[in-house]
Amino acid sequence: MQIEVKGRNVTVTDELRECVQRRFEKVGKQVSDLAVLEVELSEERNPANPDSHVAEATLHLKGVTLRARDASRDAKHAINLISEDMARQVKRHRDKRRGRREARAETAPIPFEPPLAEPPGGAAAAY
Repeated sequence: MQIEVKGRNVTVTDELRECVQRRFEKVGKQVSDLAVLEVELSEERNPANPDSHVAEATLHLKGVTLRARDASRDAKHAINLISEDMARQVKRHRDKRRGRREARAETAPIPFEPPLAEPPGGAAAAY
């Protein structure tokens, strides 16, 4: 899984990058190597809102895009919250796909088998 960390109104330090990579290791093991995870960290400047650090994650998978957004007083805590949410979404998506695949395997059409060839002068002639 490729991870891109972006910052809006925030400088992305090496410490934050490592935190993102460490928290999304679990998700990375469950998805393809071709998946792309974009994490955007920002800071809202609203004095009335104490949860000013916002973390957004977008995971691009084959055929589906999963998103998570959360805010907290601390950037690391916001990263932890979105990683848990993303792990839950990935697990649900995998279970859905597995269920569909198993259901399709159970209802697969039985391949046509031609009737066995009767021997020459066979049983039909005996009647």
